[in-house]
Amino acid sequence: MSESYIQNLFAERIGGNQYGKSTAIYKFEKIKRAKRAALAANPGVALIDMGVGEPDEMAFPEVVQELHQEALKPQNRGYADNGDEQLKHAAARYLDRVCGVKGINPETEVIHSIGSKAALSIIPAALINPDDYVIMTTPGYPVFGTHSKYLGGRVFNLPLRPQHNFLPDLGAIPQEVLGRAKVMVLNYPNNPTGASATAEFFSQVVDFARKHRLVVIHDAAYAALVFEGKPLSFLATPGAKEVGVELHSTSKSFNMTGWRCGFVAGNELLVRAYGDVKDNTDSGQFLAIQHAAAYCYDHPEITEKIAAKYSRRMDSLVQSLKSLGFNATKPKGSFFLYVAAPVGATKRNGDKLAFNNAEEVSQWLITEKLISTVPWDDAGAFLRFSVTFIAKDQAEEQQVLGELARRLSDVRFEFAG
Repeated sequence: MSESYIQNLFAERIGGNQYGKSTAIYKFEKIKRAKRAALAANPGVALIDMGVGEPDEMAFPEVVQELHQEALKPQNRGYADNGDEQLKHAAARYLDRVCGVKGINPETEVIHSIGSKAALSIIPAALINPDDYVIMTTPGYPVFGTHSKYLGGRVFNLPLRPQHNFLPDLGAIPQEVLGRAKVMVLNYPNNPTGASATAEFFSQVVDFARKHRLVVIHDAAYAALVFEGKPLSFLATPGAKEVGVELHSTSKSFNMTGWRCGFVAGNELLVRAYGDVKDNTDSGQFLAIQHAAAYCYDHPEITEKIAAKYSRRMDSLVQSLKSLGFNATKPKGSFFLYVAAPVGATKRNGDKLAFNNAEEVSQWLITEKLISTVPWDDAGAFLRFSVTFIAKDQAEEQQVLGELARRLSDVRFEFAG
């Protein structure tokens, strides 16, 4: 078919008249293709999928029951817009009881979101003008930066490195960037590194934001998935509410990825601006889902059970990888384990392999060993393992992790340094 006039009408932000012509294959598509090819070449062999970034189980039965009861109510059938009181008040209670955040006004400082991704795509429209800078971390979740660039903004990426415990070095931001920056986006516990922030770091962020007149957006999607102690909220930092907002989600903490519900809380003016843009973006999440989410926020013991499972699996995965030579250390939260990628390997028959980056390691693991991970080469070469692999009970967990070690037992990995 000859090229239509439509080809010349696409916006430059998605490629302009070259949209759809690129032959580049992106990381996650490469992983999908490699998995399909490996399964086709090895019929009957199970893929060990440790690249999945979402929970492996359903929402808890009592949450599904709550959704069912709420969906039967005629008053919940219509447009939700910016929500009703139920989720707002549950969110404020949750921040207080679970995260130690006092004094959140549910009427003016909380609004629901259709998941964190939706909030991260909406908030830039309230803040970013052409040539404004957004400070983000790399590796990281790019949605806020992508939408900022759609609006003509610019992104400055701060690398997350092990020598700084995968916290950004705020002193590394050039003055010319700070002079034009409006927003800093953070995410702890972090995807993909699994690193946790500290109260001291968040205090530095508040002071830094005040000094440089920045808005802080803290994506706390994994905040409650901690293996010891209480979740650390940015909003619990003195002064945090003056400079920013925090995003919470039921997706990871309550096994509700497909339900698409969470909330934005913090600075009253920022929450209002988010709500105004949101009002012109969506018609709100179904109230029955919001009310089921509210039930979850009033039952944090659900998350504690989920986190206990991930902690148990993480212990075993760390032990398995350490036995294979990986420098694996259990994170304090999330369900991700981030390890330096090997630079080479020697097979039992003496054959040697060399890897130029993490992507090559990931492709080899899928193709040769049917083990799927996610590679990150943004700030050094690392592999991300996820403990959300499919296993119905503890016995099956140990089978999966034992099989992973067995498949790699005939290889001696080599690491830089």
